[in-house]
Amino acid sequence: MGYIFKTAFKSGKFRFGFITISLILLIVVFFPVFNKTDPLEMAGVAFESPNLHEYLTKDRGVKEVAPVEQNTEMDDILAQFGLTAIEKEAPDALHILGTDNFGRDVLAELVAGTRTSLLIGLVAGTIATLIGLTLGLLAGYVGGQIDNFITTITNIFIVIPSFVILVLISVSLKSRNFLTTALVIGITAWPWTTRSVRAQTSSLRNRDHVNLSKLSGHSMPRIIMRDILPYVASYVMMAFILQVASGILAEASLSMLGLGPQGHVASLGLMMHWAMDFGALAKGFWWAFLPVVLVIALVSFSLNLINSGLDQVFNPQLRS
Repeated sequence: MGYIFKTAFKSGKFRFGFITISLILLIVVFFPVFNKTDPLEMAGVAFESPNLHEYLTKDRGVKEVAPVEQNTEMDDILAQFGLTAIEKEAPDALHILGTDNFGRDVLAELVAGTRTSLLIGLVAGTIATLIGLTLGLLAGYVGGQIDNFITTITNIFIVIPSFVILVLISVSLKSRNFLTTALVIGITAWPWTTRSVRAQTSSLRNRDHVNLSKLSGHSMPRIIMRDILPYVASYVMMAFILQVASGILAEASLSMLGLGPQGHVASLGLMMHWAMDFGALAKGFWWAFLPVVLVIALVSFSLNLINSGLDQVFNPQLRS
């Protein structure tokens, strides 16, 4: 593993992607330690331009604010996400988080949304990779009716776009949190991993070392784990990275449609959905959507660069 990492780090693509993802993870983990405010606590009813100087110098305690008028349209939108709008009768109980979009702490909300989206991507990527790996190994090694059955199911998921199935399942769920969202994404994203693992396993099952294990009387699980899996492990590692990136993008797409996690939670997709509901793009409130778009693009791009760097290590044709 150390040799693989050392070799991969010689690639500029891998270095950039790895350092970027590492910095994002450090911010996501340690920022909440120093910032104790609730990023989703409402303190305003309109978009206001963020002020960096005020953000760095503001008092995060409770302050009295002037009464505000009720906004019925905003109340209805907030209710969909389990958030509470500002009460006109008790304005002095609000926490002032600074002048930013919706009166929320822009940076704290962005970090919270990134953390949720990364968790969804990691869980969904793990589920999709495990399903694809298991089915691909079985179909490729056993063959016969099992291979035909798994291939048929895989083809159904490929002919019918997985995103369509993903949307249909999400619509049918009465309640959604980040775990159920990740589970739904994971169980619809495995087909291409299954097909690739199956193709590699089919070419390995008749190799001399595999036949020798069969003649030695070793069980099928032992042969798969010790004689086949090590040969596909490099691909599985890269498939997992791509599945994580796909999971993050799938969550963002679902949440923009209003089918993402519900309740007192933020994700990158939900932040885009809120910006759309409040017409941020039409009104020119770039701080409501541009940072989110940049984070989604940066995370996805970095993960793909890591995958490309690993491909240069594992693929002999690309190895310099």
